[in-house]
Amino acid sequence: MAGASRYRTDEHDETGETGKTGRPREPGRAGEPAGRGVTGAGSENGAGGDRGVTVPDARVTLSTASVYPESTATAFETAARLGYDGVEVMVWTDPVSQDIEALRRLSDHHGVPVLAIHAPCLLITQRVWSRDPWEKLRRARSAAERLGAETVVVHPPFRWQRAYAREFVRGIWRMADETAVQFAVENMYPWRYREKEMLAYAPDWDVTNEDYRHHTLDLSHTATARNDALEMADRMGDRLCHVHLADGSGSGKDEHLVPGRGNQPCAEMLERLAARGFGGQVVVEINTRRAMSAAERESDLAESLAFTRLNLAAPVARGAKS
Repeated sequence: MAGASRYRTDEHDETGETGKTGRPREPGRAGEPAGRGVTGAGSENGAGGDRGVTVPDARVTLSTASVYPESTATAFETAARLGYDGVEVMVWTDPVSQDIEALRRLSDHHGVPVLAIHAPCLLITQRVWSRDPWEKLRRARSAAERLGAETVVVHPPFRWQRAYAREFVRGIWRMADETAVQFAVENMYPWRYREKEMLAYAPDWDVTNEDYRHHTLDLSHTATARNDALEMADRMGDRLCHVHLADGSGSGKDEHLVPGRGNQPCAEMLERLAARGFGGQVVVEINTRRAMSAAERESDLAESLAFTRLNLAAPVARGAKS
């Protein structure tokens, strides 16, 4: 399998049966991840030796989209139970996702901080908050500021949003200059039908072709776009502050598979982030709509968390400064 990782949290046989082999580090209370910024002893084979492991200060966050069709409230409850460090709120048709005070109550009740807001820029959210795309971003910024979130995730405009697209790069810079909140513009992909491409985003689905202050890198989107996720991360450089972790097989669909179940270099990406001391967020954003039960959905989310905790680490020479 292209991009197959050497660290896995599951093993798949040809029948599709899965046996979990990876386990997350023991979590603290929600919002306080265990092991952050720690250099541990051990060799690459875990049996001791002259190499240690460095773990960055990145937070592992659950996107509320990962529990769909369950509610935003369910995402907070699940994040707390499994030991995620916080949530990214996808603002969509669920009224709770649009209500700052309701989100604050959920955060306080479960002890799970809101670490990011995903602005309502999907096709199904064109009327959420406003039909004016700039007003959507202003409200997303306000929500982030009031909830203490550090990042607003935003997609490039659709091509038919011509006036918005013309001003998008300059407008994002202006908004970023007015706040401490990061506007992290997310990589997208060309739409495909029978191998024919339609360019649906402007000025470009490849956000590295434009001058943005901050980026979100989505590995399901790199799979759909059929481009190299590691090369894209390198092009983003220090502007990469936010990662949507999911897998994909390179089909025409935006799959958002559990990490390790597709062909994206999810494990290698996490190790590279750890090696460079990444201090942003790694957000589990997977599709669990086909889960046959709440238990199956939670199992996928637990597996994704375990995969992320396991691989968000990089070997360092013993005695080296971490």
